Amino acid sequence: MSSPKIVIVTGANSGIGWEAVKALLESSRAYTILAAARSKDKATSAIEQLKKAVPSSKSTVEPLVVDLASDESIEKAFEQVKQKYGVVDCLMNNAGAASHMHELGVRGAFNENYNVNVAGTNVMTHTFIPLLLKSSDPRLIFVGGLSQITQAAEEYFPTPPLPAGWPKEVAFETIPYRCSKVALNMLMLDYNHKLKADGVKVWSVSPGFLVTNLGGGGEVAEMTKAMGAGHASEGGDMLRRVVEGERDADTGKFVAKDGGFIPW
Repeated sequence: MSSPKIVIVTGANSGIGWEAVKALLESSRAYTILAAARSKDKATSAIEQLKKAVPSSKSTVEPLVVDLASDESIEKAFEQVKQKYGVVDCLMNNAGAASHMHELGVRGAFNENYNVNVAGTNVMTHTFIPLLLKSSDPRLIFVGGLSQITQAAEEYFPTPPLPAGWPKEVAFETIPYRCSKVALNMLMLDYNHKLKADGVKVWSVSPGFLVTNLGGGGEVAEMTKAMGAGHASEGGDMLRRVVEGERDADTGKFVAKDGGFIPW
């Protein structure tokens, strides 16, 4: 029997990341899943809940501490995985931040979103590429958002039309996060270009408008639910299906539930 595939899921302690790990645990295939979170407490707590949700599985799940805002943390995680496994079959870049301008200011919110969602994801990917290249079937997934440069129509803005005048009072301001997700799509295209000769399959996957803990959860989560957002498990199932080969014909593309280059 072949060894279980090694899958890293960043941001695995909540939302779509947690649901992606759960979906892999529920699969008929066997995986060794490294559930990455910013602290060991977050990772182990998530794993405890996952084991309750899926008490019987062919797969195993272990904690991995990764803070995308820290190069030292990423390098330490790389060395741990390298020493224990020597290979990564799938890197699922799911972790992200959704900082608000009313908390950090205009520049601060953009800087934090880009630092985690784009720069941090890039450093994580760049660091782990050597382990991906050890795999016989390497897969690299960037979890995108609803935003891409071709989706600028009004229906993709989660707020109603705004009256004239300045400043605008926006109850649900998402532009720093959404801009960072557009940049993430370019990151996917770049890695697809660079790694094509190495046989790495690369995607951006947008699970659609789902309820997660981004933005702090709580009131924001209730607001998104009221706006028609689906359950995060929908995203977890989509990501499992990409890991298991359902979208292999669409590598190098943005696969989206709600529109996108290649509709789900």
